Amino acid sequence: MLLQDVTWTVLSGEHWVVLGPNGAGKSTMLQLAGGVSHPTTGTVDVLGHRSGRTDLRALRERIGHVDAATARDLKRGLDGRGVVLSGAFGSLAPQWRRLGPEHDERAAGLLELTGSTALGSRRFDDCSQGERQRLLLARALMAHGVSREAGSASGADPEDAWAVAAAEDAGPDLLLLDEPTSGLDLPSRERLVAALAATARRWTSLPTITVTHHLEEIPPTTTHAMLLRDGRAMEQGPADDVLRSGPVSACFGIDVVVERRGGRWSARVGDA
Repeated sequence: MLLQDVTWTVLSGEHWVVLGPNGAGKSTMLQLAGGVSHPTTGTVDVLGHRSGRTDLRALRERIGHVDAATARDLKRGLDGRGVVLSGAFGSLAPQWRRLGPEHDERAAGLLELTGSTALGSRRFDDCSQGERQRLLLARALMAHGVSREAGSASGADPEDAWAVAAAEDAGPDLLLLDEPTSGLDLPSRERLVAALAATARRWTSLPTITVTHHLEEIPPTTTHAMLLRDGRAMEQGPADDVLRSGPVSACFGIDVVVERRGGRWSARVGDA
């Protein structure tokens, strides 16, 4: 069993981090939350739609996703701007016929937000790992949501949902990040963490889920945490209650001392 006996709810405005050792089931959780796979038993409801009873392709257009698979599968030869624009409809290349001036304007704003303006004209293949991750974050934020209050009230057709999202600066309805700082050096990691924190402050109602192995990579805007081990949720709840020495030690099977300073968490092996 990859996951079992997990009951979990993520609400609007919550910023979750999911931690656990290799093979704990973290990436499987994101695949279920992102509408990429179905559960073999139990139910998964994402943005008000039950997995197996809805068009997952349409659902995925409302979800921003940062992961290694996306970086590998993007159309080769894209520049930074093209990478970001590909996120408007969750595709691996820009859907130029569906894109308009409002998309260009939003892409420019997201490049600025993530500190990537200078990367707009640079080939994605020529970017460093840290630069690629910032571009992928900007790409994820291009996804357009349709469940904001203004969009719901207008009764907008899903095909015209971008007009609503652009007007409301809504972005995606859910942001998923699978080990976004993996392989980054210290300066690149901190730039990305700062971009994630800026995203959370910019869109306060946007729920986010970040999977990581390291407490040092957790953004200071994190509100909730889950500890996974062997496919089971050992602890979940407010971050300050979960990210403590005892629960983290039990999750990783080693004596760990957890500290929080200046809004950031850190961990070290205990004296024992």
